[in-house]
Amino acid sequence: MTRTVYLNGEFIAEQDAKVSVFDRGFLFADAVYEVSAVLNGRLLDNAAHLARLSRSCQALNLRLPCQPEDIEALQNRLIAENSLQEGAIYLQISRGNSGDRDFDFPGESVEPTFLMFTQARPLIDHPKSKTGIRMVSVEDIRWQRRDIKTVGLLAPCLAKEYAHRHDADDALLVENGLITEASSSNAWIVDAEGTLVTRPLSTHILHGITRQALLALAKQHDIRLEERPFTLEEAMNAREVFISSATTFIWPVISLNGKVIGGGVPGPVTGKLREIYVAEAMRATAG
Repeated sequence: MTRTVYLNGEFIAEQDAKVSVFDRGFLFADAVYEVSAVLNGRLLDNAAHLARLSRSCQALNLRLPCQPEDIEALQNRLIAENSLQEGAIYLQISRGNSGDRDFDFPGESVEPTFLMFTQARPLIDHPKSKTGIRMVSVEDIRWQRRDIKTVGLLAPCLAKEYAHRHDADDALLVENGLITEASSSNAWIVDAEGTLVTRPLSTHILHGITRQALLALAKQHDIRLEERPFTLEEAMNAREVFISSATTFIWPVISLNGKVIGGGVPGPVTGKLREIYVAEAMRATAG
């Protein structure tokens, strides 16, 4: 079944969606993106995603093609066009087609390229949320503004490929001995004292929307919590490790660099937090 995508003001069949070879997103990765989860045919935490989109655009002096409320209306129409019940909407804004390859930013007359498409995928009952995943560590070679959600994702792709070559599902990124995050998600541990730990916000990590929601839920449910850097050694000796993102919610980690975590099964804090988050997400998107 052919998907309908949104491109520059039109809802069209995916095979008919075309972007210029001179688009700056294609030539320079001069573009930002967001991925919003969809449950029960409704967007989840979308206001926070659109606020982060606006922040990313502002940081790059990249013009939003329309107001956030108009973007959400287009997202909802795209959900309806594709009869999407569970999955995600990918949204990308590039600086547009400047007519040739030139490092200088084009003038204000160049319109941004605005693309969106849906992806159907299981979020609630994904097998890895139950079995857990295996991870390896790899050096974090990304640029220094990871808080801006740009499409320059070659380093995370290389990290994932490294993980797959080493019989793992994903990679934790390490910088100066400290875990920054995973290849496409935020990273968490439950330390030896039973405290939930995640790295504090800075330019070194993406300001995850699911991370933000989980912090609030942990505080509401009296889960002991610290926002602080943690080392690879701490992660390898932690009671529990998990990752979070818009489309994984929470996935437990059952091994790291070949060392079994938590007896090789998802831990109780991870399980409790996922259960709470899923219940809240289902309530938020109920018809």
